[in-house]
Amino acid sequence: MDWHFLQSDLANGSYKSLARAISLVENHAEGYLSFLQQLSPGNALITGITGAPGAGKSTLTDALIQQWVKQGKKVGVVCVDPSSPFHLGALLGDRIRMSSWYNHPQVYIRSLATRGSLGGLHPQIIEISAILQAAGFDELLIETVGVGQSEIEIAGLADTTVVVMVPEAGDEVQTMKSGLMEIADIFVVNKSDRPDADQLVKHLRGMLAGSFVPGGWEIPILKTIAIQQNGVIELVDAIRRHQKLQATPDRKKWLLAEKAYQLISRNRMKDINKQQLVADIEEAMKRPGFNLFYFLSHQFQS
Repeated sequence: MDWHFLQSDLANGSYKSLARAISLVENHAEGYLSFLQQLSPGNALITGITGAPGAGKSTLTDALIQQWVKQGKKVGVVCVDPSSPFHLGALLGDRIRMSSWYNHPQVYIRSLATRGSLGGLHPQIIEISAILQAAGFDELLIETVGVGQSEIEIAGLADTTVVVMVPEAGDEVQTMKSGLMEIADIFVVNKSDRPDADQLVKHLRGMLAGSFVPGGWEIPILKTIAIQQNGVIELVDAIRRHQKLQATPDRKKWLLAEKAYQLISRNRMKDINKQQLVADIEEAMKRPGFNLFYFLSHQFQS
């Protein structure tokens, strides 16, 4: 593998080389670490789109792409799909609502499976986002799968995290005071032409009242109808304002430390083979009185 040629082609804006680089790094091809170590940092900030299934994340992502393309920007998009817990392949595949952008010269879209990751992201998302940044995009979007309160890895990756909700979530707000609700830099109430949209906005404002956000950022709550582009211009402006405010050494330091922590954790776990673990547990279960904690303490003695 001629990684030097691939890196040069990547810097020249080749989507073919970009796709190949992502696939090779994703599969840990020989030499991928040296390739990553020589990547240029790039200037694009990352916008994360997350929220419950059915909130319209893909439609909102499509609407954001449209606005940025109108501004003449080059947009990189990563859509993370849920995957089967058995064969780890993607269950949704490419997003139909974004199909009009797949051959657009200003847009690159890559669909990835979570491969069993619990945080709504791909295991190599940090490396993949770094490759996209090195490819010279103006805007980077990462859309997660629908996640729960504790599955909030996007906050450690994105410069701006947009949490998308729908009016029907109004009754759930009071039970969501931690986790997902705490990572939002911007709230979006999508499908706001539905009943109870105003009530949800009111609930969210009540929850945020008196909350302190470092840097003086007041978390906006925006109403959109993404399929009609309603409210999307306001969202684009809010993302721009947040990223301008948050592009500080302290914020960057925190994000880099979080990414480093994730990479170190994964490196420590790289020798753990899940299939082998299943086989070992299967063998251990044949003995009476199987205890998971006892099994782990003896299986992984340091």
